[in-house]
Amino acid sequence: MSDAITGVILQIDHEAVVVTAVAPLTVLSSAVVGGGVVQARALVNVHVPKSFPCESPEAPLADFVHRRGVPQPFVGFLTAARTENAETAFEEAGGVAALAVVTVGLDNLVAAGLSRVASVGTPSTINAIVVVDADPSPAALVNAALTVTEVKTATLVACGVVCADGAAASGTSTDAVAIAATGRGLPCRYGGPVSDLGRVVARASRKALEAGIRRWVGEHT
Repeated sequence: MSDAITGVILQIDHEAVVVTAVAPLTVLSSAVVGGGVVQARALVNVHVPKSFPCESPEAPLADFVHRRGVPQPFVGFLTAARTENAETAFEEAGGVAALAVVTVGLDNLVAAGLSRVASVGTPSTINAIVVVDADPSPAALVNAALTVTEVKTATLVACGVVCADGAAASGTSTDAVAIAATGRGLPCRYGGPVSDLGRVVARASRKALEAGIRRWVGEHT
């Protein structure tokens, strides 16, 4: 799937998920390093032990990027999920394409608005990276990130994933999402589920998330 979007290369192994681009991508994310709206040549999702202190994310990401020669600037995530099990999906319609790559760990499930505040975060998480071959507005990038989040929660519910107290899980306490746009092709004003952009983002995300969630549940039940 490395050539699903021209100029975008995807690498998956036991150390990390790495997305690199020939030209800078516009990235909206909740990443622990490089989060917000930035221009980036790479997005990396690096595996760390479950005991990793989440308050210090910069060092392992910087070390990985240096050691692997990842182009900079980069956007960085951490996860205790097995990155070699990352699930991918590609969708194209209406002149817009989306490549989703997700890692899934469900050890710290939460129900948003119901679960207690955690004093210390743990890096078992659902990290979703979606690259879109389109030219979305800033608002459409936010819309697309919301669309991925809606799909994530809906998929958890459909798969019957619940918290320890029986509440339907909306995610984990440390989930992260990124929408990265090539800036090519169709201008997109909207990114909601029934827009041209949101439709392919939702479909790709749903396929990848469903596969990842079902794999994790199957391996841990």
